[in-house]
Formats: sequence, C-alpha cells, structure tokens
Amino acid sequence: MIRQILGKLPKKPSKSSNGDSNNDGGINAYSSVYSSHVPNSLNPSKPSSISSKSSNLGSGGSSLNNGAHAPQSKSNQGKKSAPAAAQAGPVLASGNYEALPSFRDVPSSEKQNLFIRKLNLCCVVFDFSDPSKNLKEKEIKRQTLLELVDYISMVTSKFNEVAMQEIKMMVAANLFRALPSTNHDNKILEPYDLEEEEPTLEPAWPHLQIVYEFLLRFVASSETDAKLAKKYIDHSFVLSLLDLFDSEDQREREYLKTILHRIYGKFMVHRPFIRKAINNVFYQFIFETERHNGIAELLEILGSIINGFALPLKEEHKLFLVRALIPLHKPKCVSMYHQQLSYCITQFVEKDFKLADTVIGGLLKYWPVTNSSKEVMYLGELEEVLEATQAMEFQRCMVPLFRQIGRCLNSSHFQVLISQWLFFNFYMRCCLHSPGSAFNIISSNMLLVNS
Repeated sequence: MIRQILGKLPKKPSKSSNGDSNNDGGINAYSSVYSSHVPNSLNPSKPSSISSKSSNLGSGGSSLNNGAHAPQSKSNQGKKSAPAAAQAGPVLASGNYEALPSFRDVPSSEKQNLFIRKLNLCCVVFDFSDPSKNLKEKEIKRQTLLELVDYISMVTSKFNEVAMQEIKMMVAANLFRALPSTNHDNKILEPYDLEEEEPTLEPAWPHLQIVYEFLLRFVASSETDAKLAKKYIDHSFVLSLLDLFDSEDQREREYLKTILHRIYGKFMVHRPFIRKAINNVFYQFIFETERHNGIAELLEILGSIINGFALPLKEEHKLFLVRALIPLHKPKCVSMYHQQLSYCITQFVEKDFKLADTVIGGLLKYWPVTNSSKEVMYLGELEEVLEATQAMEFQRCMVPLFRQIGRCLNSSHFQVLISQWLFFNFYMRCCLHSPGSAFNIISSNMLLVNS
C-alpha cells in the first residue's frame, strides 16, 4: 500500500536531465560566448545567429547556440546564390532595438562576448526606402557598426572560429542582397551606353559602407588566420562578392575591388577559383548580356594579378588572354573599361613578347568599322603593344596591320577626330620595325581604296 502511494508522488528531476548541454565540452564553451542578452525586439524567424527560442532569455546561451548557431551557419552558406530576400537577416519587430554597452565599459574578459552580441545586433537590416522610418534604430546600428570597426582594428589576439562564423553571418545579412534589376534582354534594341544612364545610388549606403570597411579590415588584419578563415571566406562567399560587382553604385564597387584584391592576396588557396570566376563573369558579359557595371573594376584587379604572374607564363594564363581579354574588345561599351583592358593586354606582351602577334591579330579582328573614337583608342593600344614587340613577332602581323592603317587614313571621320601628331607618332613606331614595308603597304592600300 505504502509503495503504491509513494509511486504516485512526482519524482525529483535527475542531475543528468538538467545538464545535458554540459556533457559536450564544445557546446559548453560556446555557451559562454553566446550567453548574450539578445534583444527581444528581433524577429527570430529570419536567418541569423539569434536563437529561434531567444524570447526565452532564461535558457541562456545553450539554447541560443543549439537553436541557431550551427544550423544557421549551414543554411546561410546554402543560400549564397539565392535571392537576397531570403538572406536579408532578421528584421525589426514591434519591440525596442536597444544599444549595447560600449567596449570601454566592460572588462577585457567580456569583450569577446560583447563583440558577438554587437555582431548579432547588426544582423538586423533596415528599410532605407523611407528616410523617415526607424531613425533611432538606424543610428544605433550605425554607431554599433563603427564600434565594431574600431574593435576589429585594435584587437590583439587571433580571431577564433566562433567570431569568424558570426562575422560571416553579419556581413552576409547586410551585403548579400538582390541588386536593382536591369533589363539584360534589350541589348539589340537599345545599345548599351553607361554615360547616358544615371547610376542608382544605394540608399542603405550609410550602413553598407561601414560593413564593407569592417570586412576590409577583417580580411587585412594580421589577427585573421587565413588557414582558419578559408572555411568562412569560401568559394560561395567569393561568388556572392562577385555578384555585387554589378552594383550601379561606384562607391560599392570600389570597396569590392579592394576587398577581393585583399582576399586574392591573403588566401592563396582561392586564387585559381577567383581567376576562373572572374573569367566566367567576362564570358557572360561578352557573349550573353553585354551589360555589367563592374568590368572596369574587375580588370583593375586583374591588372595587378597579371603583373605578379611568374615567368614563363602558364598555358592557362595565355588562354585567359586569348579567350577573355582580347574578346573584351567586342562589346559596344568597350570605351567604359578600355583603359583598364589596355593595361592588362600590355602587361601580357611585356611579360612575353611572343604574344604580340596574337594580341595585334585580336585587335584587328575586333577593329571598329564606323566608330572613329574607338579607332583612336585602338591605335593608342597598338602603340603600347608595339613598344614591347620584337621584330620577328612584328613581321608576322605586319601586312594586315598596315592595311588597317591605310583604311584609317582614308576615313574622313578619322582625319577629323584624330590629331596628326598622334598618328605620326604611331606611324614612326611602325617604321622603326620595317620602314620600307610600312610605306609600301600603307601607300598601296590607300591607292586601292581611292581607286
């Protein structure tokens, strides 16, 4: 009878049932980092490092870690190529968005914890289409981002994987988004000319600029271990950065150019992939869309990369010249990036003069027929190529080259737009290689055209 009564009494919970999260040392260690007081104003339904159970603050860091950190990391990587709406990060709910304490106001032992909390706070993305909306919250986030930039610049210890994971999440939530759509299907009906289009400035730039500065300093920091960080700044991350090069805001493209260049320099394991990915951007631009806002910036990066190529040049680098760089003379908007393209082309010839014949032949293939201003550009590029050309290579392309010069001299538009000293300078360089042949071929071609 007594046993039956005792059996009906509620049992006291065992210690093991309360301490499951402590069985794994890794989870317990993470809990101390994630035991932040997550603002309950955040919407936990969006992808972020904030726990889906963050409203239950009594559960502390263990529920935050188990409920969000590892799973969200995996889903965030899988959504890099998805529309930005799916990775915009948490949005502001009806509650308060409160500022966190300053790094100066906490002891050194708590700064890492506060750093993670501030990163989580900055995962909230605000709508800048309405300038009068959430002014207080936007300023809180801006100040928090500035604090993060200062902190990451002064840190004196290596970033661990927990910090890198949270950094990646914050950067992805703010930067990786869908750019304003542009019509890539009208290239035949509407010739592409960036000079006639007003670029769209990014309204969220007050926040984006600081996030870009934060990412730049993280990549450049001596406390960022490339061997560890390559797990987070991975191929998917690089592709997402490359997608943003199509932004119409030049300020954004300048930051992207600097950051991608830094990544290329620091993460040697990613170098072949970055070159291949840029190559693919060029292919799509040349043969499909003929519309892209960041070709000039990508060529600037490549100019520096080509300058560092070891000799003798690898076959893959020569193929890149033939299959990507030379065909970049084909699009109608070549004038928008010709200066950077010409520099890359000249770098190849200076490193291997045997490529001069290939380059000159490619220029002649894409020589403009009716656009006299482009003819002036091409002549300027030919001048630079000829400076690095040896006599033997010049002999191979001499006949078609001088025939083209003869046709240029017979163009009334060409004679009007180009100054005589520019052509005379070019002509004298040609004559240095083969004076008799130059005169004979050009003269005969002029007579042929005029007859």
